[in-house]
Amino acid sequence: MSNNSTAPSLRVVHSITELNARDAGCIAVSGSHGGLSAARYAVAARPLVSVFNDAGIGKDEAGIAGLALLQRHGLAACAVSHQSARIGDAQSTLDDGEIQHVNAAARSLGVAVGERCADVVQRLRESSAPPGK
Repeated sequence: MSNNSTAPSLRVVHSITELNARDAGCIAVSGSHGGLSAARYAVAARPLVSVFNDAGIGKDEAGIAGLALLQRHGLAACAVSHQSARIGDAQSTLDDGEIQHVNAAARSLGVAVGERCADVVQRLRESSAPPGK
């Protein structure tokens, strides 16, 4: 991103369904599972990156299936481990979450497995902020 851009807004939402078109380009930290139904809301809103909870992953990796859907739409997404943050609690995702799953678009932004969600958010916001901010 250009140094002349502004830092992306941060949306901390218990449910990804709270996002809308005005949130395009934001960093969306949610308490939602990373399944297909949740990912469809992120596709519509088009955040810079969406953070979900893996919700224990589940059968056929249903708890993180949305990461692949978001990748197909060119959108960055990752999920924190359900053992690190409370499912349904976005503040816990932000404060306590450890990234456990990352799609390729998120990797291209520098998001890596094992990082704290709060560190990822801070880095993405700082790397996008204009000089002196």
